[in-house]
Amino acid sequence: MWKRMIHSNIGAAVLNMLVAYLVWMLSRVAFFAENWSTFAPYMSWPLFKSMLHGALVFDTSALLYVNALYLVLMLFPLHLKEREGFHKGLKWLFVITNAVAVAMNLMDSVYFQYTGRRSTVSVFTEFANEGNIASILLTEFVNHWYLVLAFAVLVFLLWRCYTRPRLEVYRFGHHYYLSQLIALVVMVPLAIVGIRGSVTAGTRPITISNANEYVNRPVEASVVLNTPFSMIRSLGKKVFVTPDYMPPDQMEAVYSPIHAHPVVDALSREGKNVVILIVESMGKEYVGSLNPDLEGGNYKGYMPFIDSLVSKSLTFKYSYANGRISMDAMPSILSGLPMMVEPFFLTPASLNDVEGLPSMLGREGYSSAFFHGAHNISMGFSAYAHSIGYQHYYGLDEYCRSSKYGGMDDFDGKWAIWDEPFLQFTLDNIAEMKQPFLATVFTASSHHPYSLPEQYRDSLRDEGGSPIHKCVRYTDLALRRFFERASREPWYQNTIFVLVADHTNQSTHDVYKTDLGLYSVPIIFFAPDGSLPPKLDETLIAQQTDITPTLLHLLGYSRPYLAFGDDLLSVSPEQSWAFNYNAGIYQFAKGDLMLQFDGAKTTAVYRFKTDPLLKHNLVGQLPEQELMETQLKAIIQQYMSRMNENRLLPTK
Repeated sequence: MWKRMIHSNIGAAVLNMLVAYLVWMLSRVAFFAENWSTFAPYMSWPLFKSMLHGALVFDTSALLYVNALYLVLMLFPLHLKEREGFHKGLKWLFVITNAVAVAMNLMDSVYFQYTGRRSTVSVFTEFANEGNIASILLTEFVNHWYLVLAFAVLVFLLWRCYTRPRLEVYRFGHHYYLSQLIALVVMVPLAIVGIRGSVTAGTRPITISNANEYVNRPVEASVVLNTPFSMIRSLGKKVFVTPDYMPPDQMEAVYSPIHAHPVVDALSREGKNVVILIVESMGKEYVGSLNPDLEGGNYKGYMPFIDSLVSKSLTFKYSYANGRISMDAMPSILSGLPMMVEPFFLTPASLNDVEGLPSMLGREGYSSAFFHGAHNISMGFSAYAHSIGYQHYYGLDEYCRSSKYGGMDDFDGKWAIWDEPFLQFTLDNIAEMKQPFLATVFTASSHHPYSLPEQYRDSLRDEGGSPIHKCVRYTDLALRRFFERASREPWYQNTIFVLVADHTNQSTHDVYKTDLGLYSVPIIFFAPDGSLPPKLDETLIAQQTDITPTLLHLLGYSRPYLAFGDDLLSVSPEQSWAFNYNAGIYQFAKGDLMLQFDGAKTTAVYRFKTDPLLKHNLVGQLPEQELMETQLKAIIQQYMSRMNENRLLPTK
């Protein structure tokens, strides 16, 4: 009887699902191992047990989604289906669907290093216009051959350990139909419970953010989650849901992104040109002068030219990106719109009425141009640049039409034109712009797959550190040559330069692997004429969304505008703040505290200035927590309601 049960449809289905559990869990082990330095230093026995519990919850939900058709076909009470060919087909269905899920998990173990979270369905839109994806994937298969081998082994386990029912155990009659029907009837409510993640009536089905219940840090939620679950649960979901934290009038009183009366004072310089350099992956960790305490004060970093510029610029000890991928940077830096939940480009709200620096300065007589050396449709940059008022866009197409440069011979083979020639091309076109002008350039070379132009492959090495270090050195060299030539141009002395990273990248020091350190980037304001005194500010908290308000102050802009950020030249230190969205958790830094909020409750509070490794969670212990939570709720509610109601202009 026991043997009959094992080799029946019911027994085979149970055994095969157990095999799937094992294979999915092994793919999670590979995910953890590939990102060992992010997770292992913080691991403890209680955390491991909690993660394992959470992993089983989320794997159960995703496994039931992925294997729903297989289970229904296996258990459906119809004896005519009990044929050899039918069960061979079921085996292929089971192996293929679970193999795809395992592949998603293993691929995300690499992509996680650049996003800090499990991929959602938006990843398909993110790379929809990229023609180099096949090449990138091929490169990754080669670089991470061991993950390809792991995939092959796991698929072999799915195939080899699959249990196929033995048809000879059946006596087709009322017993067959009764047992199959009972199994199917029992499976349906169990599957509903498993998919929902809870047996408690009245609770909402688990979502991506529920993974944070099983971990200490938001970044660790990616270990608990699996990629198929993240994809499925984000499919067709409304990105922005307006919360009802407080009445609208209270929300406006607590926080408003409308800057109704911009500051115009002695620092304002009408008619100044602006050059914004958004530097790919220039994490603050790479700039030695911004890390005087690392490695016992002996840390040199990888960007000596940026070090020299910092000494002549306004910079900040506490400065942060609002997102983790390149798509997040443009809305944050140029329109004062941080990333919440999903990149703005990839949401329906990207069709809202929105303005930015070029449209605002265009009303003041500025010409404007945006420069990015990738294919012109890459990442949606050209579309967003056009939507916020840039008059000209210069990409790979325009570069290749210039007879002065090498065209596609200067293409890095994956993403864009090498930084050094493209920055020189940028200067050629800036020289033709009518003053005053706004020119923005987004560099590309300090990017995966971390390659260099052939002439620098021997001289610029990673010196045993992360692969990105050699690329950062190259971009630093390209920036040096950009400024050397720019300094000889007649417009140079009348220009304000801003240098900021789009996001961070590979980190080697623990302080840059924390939930807040993952967003730590330089924000540098440089005025060659000395009108902006050099200073390393250690009191303000700066973020990318502060750049537009600060520039508008410097340029004497007096019209109302919208930005989820502050003018760093007039805000007081105690009122400055920074915001990030980290794997389902809202992070809010203000004063010396960093608060984490899951959308319903505060989960952590840290004194991040004196506890930079975020080891001491003070949730519920500080009187400031309630006030910070209220302000964060107002910021979230303002953002969501304005996105949903198309109110991203100061007059709406």
